Amino acid sequence: MSDQQSPAEDEVIVVDQTDKRSVAPFVAAAVLAVIVLVAITIGGVLSPAEKNVTESDKIAAAVRNFVDGSNSTEMVPPPGTGCPGFDPKRSPLAGRSGAGKTVEITKLVDPMVDGDRAKATVTTKVDGDESTATWNLTRSGDKWLVCN
Repeated sequence: MSDQQSPAEDEVIVVDQTDKRSVAPFVAAAVLAVIVLVAITIGGVLSPAEKNVTESDKIAAAVRNFVDGSNSTEMVPPPGTGCPGFDPKRSPLAGRSGAGKTVEITKLVDPMVDGDRAKATVTTKVDGDESTATWNLTRSGDKWLVCN
């Protein structure tokens, strides 16, 4: 036989069930997760990323579009990048672009906005030769156009 004796059939076995568990931490975590998701959704609706573009960013984009257009077409100004009445002889890239020359923007600093007009100091490089000039821009609707 064995050293342990098996309990008799009519003997009651007492099981200690004092370990009480609560669902409160799980409910609290679920509620917190829902609150975070709602806050993220509301934040995205109230402040979409495209509204976070500054005037300096828009000016830099206008200058970049003008230069990219000048690199890809012989038209001065490139379509959609220049002010009405733009004089090609007074272009900020006059004598520096065209004839297979590639213009590269190396620096754009000090964008200053005054109502619907703006200025920026732009440094361009053509065939290793850098030149710095002040570019004038005018707001047309929600975008900036390069002027002279």
